[in-house]
Amino acid sequence: MKLGFVVLRTVLGALFIGHGTQKLFGWFEGQGLRDTGDSFESIGLRPGRPQATTAGVSETVGGMLIASGFLTPLGCALITGVMTQAIKSVHAGRGPWFSQGGWEYNAVLIAAVFAIAEQGPGGLAAGPRPADRALRTAVGDRRRGRRRRGARADHTRALLDRSRRRPPRMTPNNRLL
Repeated sequence: MKLGFVVLRTVLGALFIGHGTQKLFGWFEGQGLRDTGDSFESIGLRPGRPQATTAGVSETVGGMLIASGFLTPLGCALITGVMTQAIKSVHAGRGPWFSQGGWEYNAVLIAAVFAIAEQGPGGLAAGPRPADRALRTAVGDRRRGRRRRGARADHTRALLDRSRRRPPRMTPNNRLL
């Protein structure tokens, strides 16, 4: 079991659930949907309330998927989308460092969810593993690619062996028997 990934996945997912519910419901000393929508409007994300709803739902659902280990790549994609938009809309012009309001922290979060998406949820994951594998394969799973190349090499080797067995017999009119 990949205990480190379980801990990372659970903590990161739970924090994103909290961050999303701050936007949606005002929980955990959050602003709530109306004030978050007004904040989004002030930075140019219009209409503010639907944008805030999209961000809050993406963070909440993405956090739930990551924390539970169910459809982990989808949860990671939701979080990456929100963090990328946050960098573009809020942090990009402030430089990289968090102390100046830059994008450093968002980049660390994106890197963490990328690592989770690539490695898979680890142990203690909810839901069907084939769904996670199918989503991971859609974006490229290296191990699976090696198996396919190996299978192709075996098939090619078998065809070459078959062709070396004996030459085809020809008729006087150059037709195969």
